[in-house]
Amino acid sequence: MFHKEGQSIIFISLVIVVLSFFTIDYFITIEWLRMTLMLVILALFILILQFFRNPKRYTNLDDNTITSPVDGKVVVIEEVMENEYFNDKRIQVSIFMSPLNVHVTRYPNSGEVTFSKYHPGKYLVAWHPKASEENERTTVVVKNATIGEILYRQIAGALAKRIVNYAQKDLRVLQGADSGFIKFGSRVDVFLPLDADIKVSLNDKVRGGESIIAQIK
Repeated sequence: MFHKEGQSIIFISLVIVVLSFFTIDYFITIEWLRMTLMLVILALFILILQFFRNPKRYTNLDDNTITSPVDGKVVVIEEVMENEYFNDKRIQVSIFMSPLNVHVTRYPNSGEVTFSKYHPGKYLVAWHPKASEENERTTVVVKNATIGEILYRQIAGALAKRIVNYAQKDLRVLQGADSGFIKFGSRVDVFLPLDADIKVSLNDKVRGGESIIAQIK
């Protein structure tokens, strides 16, 4: 199953692959070179298919838990000052996605979207300390009666040139549901209350919509 954001790219890529195969077969007479070129093109197409895959995830709905919004590796767990919305200290959990990860973004908690804003910006590498404040990004806050407001931020990386965000203010959303997509490498930051019980460690691999990153009582 592939994400809708990749359908046009997959179709165009397939057309290019087919045309390339016909061209190579017609003009390249050296057998080993013809096969090598075809295999390289096929490998690139498979990478594109892998990037836009959208596997089914089974979220255990729980208003006291925060699930990972994306697949990837935990690269930051630290207390920071969140200056855009809360203007106070929060625990930041950052998850880095390589081009090989699933890039669907999912809501980390159920509730109502109280804030959603897009920021144009730079394209620093996703693990850069300033990426959260200077890169192209979207900030979304989801609130429910049990744990209050949770903020997550989609951040473009050096390769990511488009962030897709479906969250709109006042929208009722479900934990684990599709909230957007980031194309070609990126990171997501989640900002949690200081009393949150963090369930992940640095370098842990997490799965969007399934891995619990924190519990809040």
